[in-house]
Amino acid sequence: MQAIKANMTKGLNFGAWISTCDNSGAKIVKLYGVKGGKMVKGRQGSAGIGDLVMVSIVRGRPELRKQTALGVIVRQRRAFRRPDGMRVKFEDNAIVIVKDDKANPKGTLIKGPVAKEAIERWGNLAKIATIVV
Repeated sequence: MQAIKANMTKGLNFGAWISTCDNSGAKIVKLYGVKGGKMVKGRQGSAGIGDLVMVSIVRGRPELRKQTALGVIVRQRRAFRRPDGMRVKFEDNAIVIVKDDKANPKGTLIKGPVAKEAIERWGNLAKIATIVV
């Protein structure tokens, strides 16, 4: 895992329902934790693009529902700033379900664009991404 070069704005709060953009079998997940996140005691946590997060599967295949999984956030609606000054925001919030801490994807295809920052941090996602923005 590498550090993100952009000034990443955390756009997703804990408890947010996020749609998945891969073919792992999960459709909607609920965000409840960030791996390696630094939160202040008593303050609600948040996550942004490229973060490895812990999610609970809300909708999807029956054998996956009500289970926890790891995921990497690849799109967020909240605008963030890149080092060259450009601001980027996406149409929706999206996450990719992964198998382990190395971010090996569970699915075989990512639908829609993926942020460049997530690809730089987690190289394994580049293998199945179709569009990198």
